[in-house]
Formats: sequence, structure tokens, C-alpha cells
Amino acid sequence: MATSRTADYPDTALLQRVPELPADFTIPTSMSDLTVVVVTYNSGHCMPALMAGLQQAPNVILVDNGSEDDTIAAAEQARPGVAVIRNGRNLGFGAANNRALATVSTRYALLMNPDCLPTPEFFTALLPAADQFPDAAIIAPHLIRRNGTPEISYRWPATKWESRGPQADGPCCVGFVCGAVMLLNMDVMRCVGFFDETFFLYYEDEDLCERVFNAGKQIVLVPNVQVAHLSRGSVRGPAPLKSEYTRGYHHAQSKLVFQSKHYGLSNANRLRRKTLLLAVLTLIPRLLVPQPRYLARLVGRIVGLCRAYPLASNIMKKD
Repeated sequence: MATSRTADYPDTALLQRVPELPADFTIPTSMSDLTVVVVTYNSGHCMPALMAGLQQAPNVILVDNGSEDDTIAAAEQARPGVAVIRNGRNLGFGAANNRALATVSTRYALLMNPDCLPTPEFFTALLPAADQFPDAAIIAPHLIRRNGTPEISYRWPATKWESRGPQADGPCCVGFVCGAVMLLNMDVMRCVGFFDETFFLYYEDEDLCERVFNAGKQIVLVPNVQVAHLSRGSVRGPAPLKSEYTRGYHHAQSKLVFQSKHYGLSNANRLRRKTLLLAVLTLIPRLLVPQPRYLARLVGRIVGLCRAYPLASNIMKKD
């Protein structure tokens, strides 16, 4: 009986007609290469608009920090199939992101605040940027304010140089980008590490960028990639004054954590005294012409400056 000889003797002429791929050939980045990570806390009002902009993203993880509103239900209704991590309590921004990042298996993770408004055009510009800078640890877009102007939320590391000059008009390496929207190259970032959970809220993105910069990895801003960011619009709980107090408190605490970690304890203590004096002096006119939101935030800042703050494990010895 005759038998096929194809397996033993392949058609070498056919193989020769298949062109060889270039040595540096890579498959272009697609939406399936991204996992979008969104951390929420009483952000139900943001979910319809945000999730509408993420319909084309096949991988979306929502990490909820114990919201007291309808955040999770609103997200699941607006985008069926969204993966949800329920923390049950507020772990803080960095810790919540870390919980999601530990589960990401795609090449990239796109961190996005709930008060952002992604569009198809945003993703159309973002994916080629990932291919253009394949070695970058972080790629960031231009954030656009409510009034349509660019938000200059990037600079050199504050610990190295003072940033000067006009806004960027083309791709450039920087030392800091705002954590509201970050595209993380997971292979590179796993070597550097993710967020320091000593920071509960604020300055965790600055610390992350500082470590990426010190590791000699690229942080690339791509201005033609743009996304609207409704700054300070992600939290709207049942007690707005308490939210403002909490903002002021954690901003003060995290500022001291960052200062002690990167400049030393003595510098942090000097900053505490100076900032506390300025805050107390600011309190006087705030009491004379009270504006409840700003007053609550200022009181939170004063309390945060007066209380002990957590220490990061690797404090710089600059004292």
C-alpha cells in the first residue's frame, strides 16, 4: 500500500518561496496586549462615561477600595464582563493597583483613573507609541483638562533638576509623569517593581517614576496621545467634607514619606515644620472667610503634618 512521504520529505521548494522575516520583526501591539486597570473608591458617577470609552478593551480590571456607593454595579452594567477585585476596605491607590498588576498576563498594563474619558482615537494613537518605544518602562499621554488645555503633568525628577521651558511638542524622555494614566511595560516594570505601599494616596506615582529613572529605564511622554482627565473628579461619597479632609491629610503624610525616603529624615522634619507654619498661617484667613471644602482640606493637611507618618523601608541617607 502506498504511503505519503510528506512528513519525511517536505516540499523544500514551497518552503523556499516563503520570505524570511526580519530579525527584528515583532507583531504590532493590539488591544489584546493591554490590560486596563482602574482603581475606584465611591466612583459610581464616573463609571458610565469611563466604561463607555473602554468598550473596545478586551481586558479590564476594576479594583474597588470598599466603595459605599454603586461603583461596582454601575461598572458591570456599563461594561459587562469587567473583572472586579473587591478589597472590602480602602487599601490606598498604590496597594490597590498592585493587587491588579499581580494578575496581569498581557504585555502592557494601562493604569487609568476613573475620572478619565478615553476615546477610540486615544487607543489608536497609544498602540503605535508602544511599538515605537518598545524598551520604555512607562509611556504616558498628554492629559487634557476640562477646558481643553494640556495639563503639564510631567517633568524631570524633583530630586535631580528643576524643570524649565515650554510644554513638549513631541515624544521625549522625562523623569516624572502623572499616575492618572500610565502605560506600563510589564516585563520592564517587573524588574523595577511596582508601587511602594507605604504611600496610601499621593506621591506614589512620583516615587515609582523616581525608581524607574534611577534604574536607568525610559519614561516616555508622547504628546500626540491625548486623553481627557477631569482632575479631582473620581471620588464623590456621601460626606464630601470628609473626603476633602482625607485628601489634605494623606497629601501631607505622603509628602513627608517621600521627603524622608528620598532626602532623609532631617530634611523631612524641616519640611514638616515649614509646611505646618504656612498651613497654620493660611488657616486664619480661611476661618475669617470660610469656604467649607478648602477649610476641611486645610485642617486635614494640618493634622497630617502633626501626626507621625509611616517610614518607607529604604530611606535615603542624606542627613
